[in-house]
Amino acid sequence: MPVLRSIMSKVFARTAGFVLRSSGWKRSTVYANLRHVDGAEPREGSLQRISQPGTFYRMLICNLTRHAGEILFRFGSFKKLPRDLSAYPCRIDGWNFALAEGSAPVLEKMRAGGIFLTAHFGNYEAIGPWLCRLGIPLVASYIPLRPAWLNRILDKRIRAVDGRPYGVDARTPREFLRLLADGKLVCLLADQDSRIPSALEGEFLHRPVRNNPLPEFLLRHRPETPVYICWLEDACGQFKTSGARILHATEVPRGTAGEVPSDNPANNSLSVMPAFNAWLESRIKENPALWYGWTHRRFYSKNPEIYLG
Repeated sequence: MPVLRSIMSKVFARTAGFVLRSSGWKRSTVYANLRHVDGAEPREGSLQRISQPGTFYRMLICNLTRHAGEILFRFGSFKKLPRDLSAYPCRIDGWNFALAEGSAPVLEKMRAGGIFLTAHFGNYEAIGPWLCRLGIPLVASYIPLRPAWLNRILDKRIRAVDGRPYGVDARTPREFLRLLADGKLVCLLADQDSRIPSALEGEFLHRPVRNNPLPEFLLRHRPETPVYICWLEDACGQFKTSGARILHATEVPRGTAGEVPSDNPANNSLSVMPAFNAWLESRIKENPALWYGWTHRRFYSKNPEIYLG
């Protein structure tokens, strides 16, 4: 069965990739984002200019459809992973899995709950079942899909581990505070444009952006809450076989314990969004074609004109 699922995943990826590239799906948005970032004033550590956007677009779609195929046909492998941190590295269904150096103590601490920030980078969806298998009380808020039957399938078949769905429909900040009070690890995708009045000003890839204000709101009310960043690395050459899935986990360093965040995160030692954006920039610099935020209008709130072409 693992071999059959692997074949189906690859066939899906190639077919979907061909369809998306042929239709030009999100191509104009990707190009607009690339031009906008390339036009920023060069600084130390800036993202290297993408000189061939057409080739980059094909690589981006290839990575995206590969990960989509893994979610559709091989997601079950992540739901078989061992709970014991000392059991890694391990091999499941022909894949190698490992924890990045220094991540095990952080993952152990995450079992007590907190805030977990991540991005549309690599196979980010696969982090959820892995964390659940590690005994981490993860909850991730998703906007319900329509029709309702499709949402039920997602909740029960995909976003569920050992019979426990980890997806929730938290609609207000107070609901997130309740989840934190219950000892949950609250997952937030923090790399999208925020278009609500309370959005926070920030900078990303040396361009002005508006950030999700929810992390700062939660920390203002619960300043002792630890904040973590996780990402999944697809690495080759780490084992004797073709590659490995490596889970990275780090805790975001913040200011003095007990300090209450102010209303201005730009001057706030406990603000986490600048650190998150800096982390994501470093990941994009390493492999820009693994950040699927290129297909989103990340800079729309500050520069809507770039998407008019």
